[in-house]
Amino acid sequence: MPFDILPHLPLLTVTVIRFVLVTSVSLHILLTKRNTSSAIGWIGTCVMMPALGTILYLMFGINRVRRLAKKLVSGRSTHRFQAIQNSSWNRELDGQFAPLALMVSKLTSRPLVGGNCISCLHDGDGAYPHMLAAIDGAEKSILLCSYIFRNDTIGGQFIEKLAAAQKRGVQVRVLVDGIGSGYFISGVYRHLKKLGIPCARFMHSMLPWRMPFLNLRNHRKILVVDCKIGFMGGLNIADENLILRKPKNPVSDTHFKLEGPVVRQLAEAMAWDWYFATQEELEGDIYFLEHEGEGESIARIVTAGPDTDLEKIEYTMLQAITLARKQVRVMTPYFLPGSRLLSELALAALRGVQVDVIIPRKSNHPPLDWACSANISPLLDAGVRVWLVNPPFNHSKLMVVDRAWSCVGSSNLDIRSLRLNFEINMETYDVTLAGILDDFMIRHRNQRLTHHDLDKRHKLTKIRDAAARLFMPYL
Repeated sequence: MPFDILPHLPLLTVTVIRFVLVTSVSLHILLTKRNTSSAIGWIGTCVMMPALGTILYLMFGINRVRRLAKKLVSGRSTHRFQAIQNSSWNRELDGQFAPLALMVSKLTSRPLVGGNCISCLHDGDGAYPHMLAAIDGAEKSILLCSYIFRNDTIGGQFIEKLAAAQKRGVQVRVLVDGIGSGYFISGVYRHLKKLGIPCARFMHSMLPWRMPFLNLRNHRKILVVDCKIGFMGGLNIADENLILRKPKNPVSDTHFKLEGPVVRQLAEAMAWDWYFATQEELEGDIYFLEHEGEGESIARIVTAGPDTDLEKIEYTMLQAITLARKQVRVMTPYFLPGSRLLSELALAALRGVQVDVIIPRKSNHPPLDWACSANISPLLDAGVRVWLVNPPFNHSKLMVVDRAWSCVGSSNLDIRSLRLNFEINMETYDVTLAGILDDFMIRHRNQRLTHHDLDKRHKLTKIRDAAARLFMPYL
């Protein structure tokens, strides 16, 4: 309701309108909001500002994404999922991590699959040649999803390879985020469309009533070729990731090449995103044929987002930390987790587990660094060791427990990634890979952060950092 109308209406009418607005919104909040703090905040806003509060809640407070996802799920075929459940590569575990494997199976409805070969790749210099070679060798299909896909030098090389693949009859689908790859102008989207390559922008709209989608981003990085070779991790497609070329603002990262049955789960995740964005359902063996594996890694894809996968990556991490006996090591570019993850890390340290959190000395988003500084003191109190990584800015997202279990992918350890973004991780039960990742993190423990470092900040700096912390869910 326009704000200038209310003062001109009779007092009784205004009172009735306000009562109806507050009551209606409050009832909806009580029935749909699980987070108590969020519910109290929205109800308080509507009580103090009935008209404005109602408009804000209708725009930003209702999870229409989850409602849309449920609608799409109900109309989608399920035969491929049944085939995955019946795969001959499915595995069960015994020992320390058996409870975790069982929990994630129930949580994700995806089985653990064996026979995978997983290779760790660092930076664009190490990963892009493998990705471009895979596209060059594509025979049937290419599925590509990237949060950031720039129309720069390396982006142009990817586009050129994708166009060449399509010309030789390969089915190509490219999905880019509606924010990360350019909101007002997306050079890569225009370039792909000009070449006739099927491309979509995830949840992008210039319409005011769809503005809440600005806060929900597809942060996944996926490349699947012929459902035989897959790539996933934290690496975007941009010149800034080519460290050896010394870009102005270099970004170091870690990516993974996958071969084996787990690639099919990666393809399924990408196909769901494509369907969510375009309502085109990808079907057939060209997209989802399960290939035999020659490796020894046991792995599973774990997706999370504000749709039907709410908080599943966080639940997986929480359970893994609970089972830790000796070590928990995490490396993340942005460290702003919610109270659950902070408490679990602190409790692990208090029971004698060596907990290391490894973060950049300086990230590419200063407000995130400010909020992190104000949020980290309780961990230091519990005995968690926090380490700073020297430049270049490291964008890797890694977690290893007891040098036996690993969780890698696109998800940062912040509230946005764990709750709002569409993310994709992979859990692996592979001692060799866990050791490689653990050693990589150990090499990046450049300086230990202490209480003294936090205390010596200027008073104004502490106030700034504390204020930034209030915006944690939106940073």
